[in-house]
Amino acid sequence: MFEIVSKKGRRRIGKIHAKSGVIDTPFFMPDATRGFVKSLDKTDLEKIGMGPMVVNTYHLYLEPGEKLIEKAGGINQFMNWPRPLLSDSGGYQIFSLIHKNPKLGRITDEGAEFRSPINGSRHFITPEKSIQIQFDLGVDMMVVLDDVPPHSHEKEKIAEAVSRTISWAKRCKDEYLKQVKKRKIKKEDQPLIFGVIQGGTYFDLREKCAKELVEIGFNGYGFGARHIDADGNFMEDMVRHTAELIPEEALRFALGVGTPEDIVKFTNCGWDMFDCVIPTREGRHGRLFLWKKQSEIPISKSQIPNKIQNPKSKTYEKDFYETININNEKFKEDFGPVDENCDCTLCQNYTRAYLRHLFVVGDPLGMRLASIHNLKFYLDLMEELREA
Repeated sequence: MFEIVSKKGRRRIGKIHAKSGVIDTPFFMPDATRGFVKSLDKTDLEKIGMGPMVVNTYHLYLEPGEKLIEKAGGINQFMNWPRPLLSDSGGYQIFSLIHKNPKLGRITDEGAEFRSPINGSRHFITPEKSIQIQFDLGVDMMVVLDDVPPHSHEKEKIAEAVSRTISWAKRCKDEYLKQVKKRKIKKEDQPLIFGVIQGGTYFDLREKCAKELVEIGFNGYGFGARHIDADGNFMEDMVRHTAELIPEEALRFALGVGTPEDIVKFTNCGWDMFDCVIPTREGRHGRLFLWKKQSEIPISKSQIPNKIQNPKSKTYEKDFYETININNEKFKEDFGPVDENCDCTLCQNYTRAYLRHLFVVGDPLGMRLASIHNLKFYLDLMEELREA
């Protein structure tokens, strides 16, 4: 289901053969958390060439419910998206809620109990139930339920989370096999399943987690929890070492990794898949990603990979992109395109001054155009990384 086409150093170029289509790696997935990308419709996404996206099991379970989605024919039919979808287990959202406020739930070896933020109703999610829900959604790729401890926890607590993650992964895999048999799913239509490597900032814990997950056997493995330390430093050695713990033929999924520079750093360390809310969330607030210019001459995007191959560069962001806040006063009379290197709907049809006007008056069109532009920037970045 995954083939490596070529390699350069640790960077891999490959193809995933999913039931809803072929995916070229490395690739980025925007978060269509509740079955939609905020402010955008199918036409917007197709026009920029969007491929796979991420939906969230936790949110869709709470509203509208997985059974309604199953009746609709699955999440692809429900949201009218014909391309591959990956379902996050929702563990990060559940456990973040509980870690921040233990009154909202509790984590046990059996599963996670929590209150719905929608109406306060009580729910209990087990590894088995998480997999059942994801099968009801009918996605191309699914992620096991894992325990996601914050880096601030003591090593003993993180070790407990690692043990629980391994135990839950085994239960998820067993339930996956049961569901495949129960639903009589043909081999070519079976969803890919991903384990998640936890361990915080401790090499030995990540090694233990990776080793035992590989023994269980998954199509891919994710980098769990944050990829930066308590001081905000990118944990390059940890990221590279974790990739080396994953079998060559398996996919490597950097969950929640979303700044352009971090995507490039992960790619250089051998990771294949990325997802994050950053491009659309930042777009809705008026922050836009632009290809960097040198001496007022736009950088040719064919040169970008040479600019970004060194993951240790302290001037990393300045090498190939910059960001602007379109709400700033200086753009009030700027009648140039947002980015003359970009061919998205925004950059081909509207000026910076007009986009700023939309944000100032609060018209939703501004958020839509900015989100389209940022996603196009990310898709162009991934294309450059694949062509490097």
